[in-house]
Amino acid sequence: MYKKTNINFKSINKLAIPAIIAGIAEPLLSITDTAIVGNIQINPTEALAAVGLAGSFISALVWILAQTRSAISAIIGQYLGAKKLDEIATLPAQIIVINLFLSVFIYAVTIFFIDEIFALYNAEGIILKYSVEYYKIRALGLPLTLFVFSAFGIFRGMQNTFWPMIISIVGATLNVGLDFALVFGIEGVIAPMHIKGAAWASVIAQSVMAVLTLILVIKKTPFSLKLVFPFNKEIKRLLSISFNLFIRASVLNIALYLANSYATSYGNHYIAAQTMAFQIWLFFAFFIDGYASVGNIVSGKLLGEKNYLGIWNLSLKLSKYSIFVAVLLAGICYLLYVPIGRMFSKDPEVLEAFYSVFWIVLIMQPINAVAFVFDGIFKGLAEAVTLRNLLLVATFVGFIPTLLIGDYFGLKLHGIWMAFTIWMCLRGGILVYKFRKRYLDKKQYL
Repeated sequence: MYKKTNINFKSINKLAIPAIIAGIAEPLLSITDTAIVGNIQINPTEALAAVGLAGSFISALVWILAQTRSAISAIIGQYLGAKKLDEIATLPAQIIVINLFLSVFIYAVTIFFIDEIFALYNAEGIILKYSVEYYKIRALGLPLTLFVFSAFGIFRGMQNTFWPMIISIVGATLNVGLDFALVFGIEGVIAPMHIKGAAWASVIAQSVMAVLTLILVIKKTPFSLKLVFPFNKEIKRLLSISFNLFIRASVLNIALYLANSYATSYGNHYIAAQTMAFQIWLFFAFFIDGYASVGNIVSGKLLGEKNYLGIWNLSLKLSKYSIFVAVLLAGICYLLYVPIGRMFSKDPEVLEAFYSVFWIVLIMQPINAVAFVFDGIFKGLAEAVTLRNLLLVATFVGFIPTLLIGDYFGLKLHGIWMAFTIWMCLRGGILVYKFRKRYLDKKQYL
């Protein structure tokens, strides 16, 4: 029998640290856009709110469409653990092409109805105008992002987070530099482009990332991106996993849509403050997701090995490490409570609304850590139906009722973040219960 995967601090962090760096690149781009746009001279509050709304909608589309990343990672990991990679040699190229066609279709449809879409967020006037302008440019990168995310799934399945990290660093660095150059302009060279500059900075960075990804997948993985038929035997299971995760992500984004819609209805400074708080929440989420990614990456391989003790130990160690990181991040932000707000906005009303709820964002982090870790493990185990049903319960039984109660009593942003807290408690608690029920006895078998 071949050697089973070893689960220890070194092996976990060898995957987790590059995954953390790669993971925070995406929210770092959004935070950079938010911070820069929030400090422009023309209508900064409206611009900040618009970028928050458009960015949130784009993130929603990416999260929904990119669920094949987890499916690809889970299946490749299982075949890697079983030493049968040759049986799925044609699978990655097939799913990438399907993703690209789907993303182009979604882009075409949303562009046609984009004014109506942002009107549903209660955007109007300057905020609606800015949101549409930003989205029409930024969404050009949607197919590029979907390609990069799919390729990251290939690397993850191969237990490799190094190359995704390199690609993400290049993209994030380029995006930050272009943000400053295009939003504020370079005297005598580039005229200031306002929020359009932030959108073009993201698209250019995504284009470079896509080219770099293409080269590295060809050179650093055993898979070819040449489309070959017939469809691989695992395409049906991959699409089934992706579809269930697609539904899950759609439900997840119902919660995010409602949060932004209610915040917008409370006034411009409330949606601006909500944008700031949520971008920080996302940054934390993607940071902690580095350990969740290890759960996604390694659990599939362990399942392929039938190493149930390894799966159990993985859950314990990832939970411990991620909670530590979450508490550390929350502590740092507590110490920098006031400067963090001023980094995004100078508007007194925006800052007052932000500071009133930022503490809730911070105390949520250990809860989020557990929820994200077990979410990643269940993705790696290809338990898409469980994750789908969980989000349905957490959103429609937890989040929405809490949000409506908070709105009824006039809690405004406090009600929104109370709803997020209940949401994450349900997501983490139910997954821990199901995992213990399934693997507490199985872990004794090697």
